[in-house]
Amino acid sequence: MCAAAVESSSSSSSAAEASLEHAPLVEVAHDAYGVPGVARLTLNRPDAFNALSEALIDAVHTELAALARSDARVVVIAAAGRAFCAGHDLKEMRAAPSLDYYKQLFARCSKMMLAIQTMPQPVIARVHGVATAAGCQLVAMCDLAVAADSARFAVSGINLGLFCSTPSVPLTRNVSRKAAFEMLMTGEFIDAQKALREGLVNRVVPADALDAEVTALAASICAKPREAVAAGKGLFYWQLEMGIEAAYQLAGQTMACNMMTDPALDGVQAFIDKRGAK
Repeated sequence: MCAAAVESSSSSSSAAEASLEHAPLVEVAHDAYGVPGVARLTLNRPDAFNALSEALIDAVHTELAALARSDARVVVIAAAGRAFCAGHDLKEMRAAPSLDYYKQLFARCSKMMLAIQTMPQPVIARVHGVATAAGCQLVAMCDLAVAADSARFAVSGINLGLFCSTPSVPLTRNVSRKAAFEMLMTGEFIDAQKALREGLVNRVVPADALDAEVTALAASICAKPREAVAAGKGLFYWQLEMGIEAAYQLAGQTMACNMMTDPALDGVQAFIDKRGAK
């Protein structure tokens, strides 16, 4: 959750900021892309490159909590403007430096990031532009990511003397160890194709095909039983933190409970009967 390499949120003119002062920091659309069950959460600080101010962090966390309790089947995190997210708001961070302030700021942002993993719905990052520092962290925390071929990624705090400690947590859980270390130590950008090869994103498409690709992925998940998707997401992350024996024990218990649900019983019977599941 380091600051971006450029003071993106602070470089906007005061006039531009004033024009957006009454705009919502986060916009939420239900049945997005024309698909029932898909919710789209859009970061809405375009003139600040969607830098994560304290207010934006809190707004995203609030909306994620609400979506976790909703009927949404899939959540897409998108962003307005040219950038996906340029990390923390550097000017806000620098205004009143103190150890206690920085501790609470990063703890606050970490809770928001963790909400993505703990909510039952799969979360897809729709990355159309630059994602740096905490913005790259946000992509890594999402369960899935679809990027435009023009998107770029970096954990660039090291260029300012600030190691991207909190972004390193999901980054090292997504890409190979050496690739993550190189990104963290150099602060250099990688392009969308390298992000795909390293496992930071799932799919890369031309910018004009981004929404179609996100829609196809979200619709595919929405077509699956809600209970199985939620149980599967929970298990996926829990077992990763366990030893292999404990992981198998939890997986067996989860699968047994899943098998007792009506969608699973009907789906298996439909396969046996060679008919479509209900």
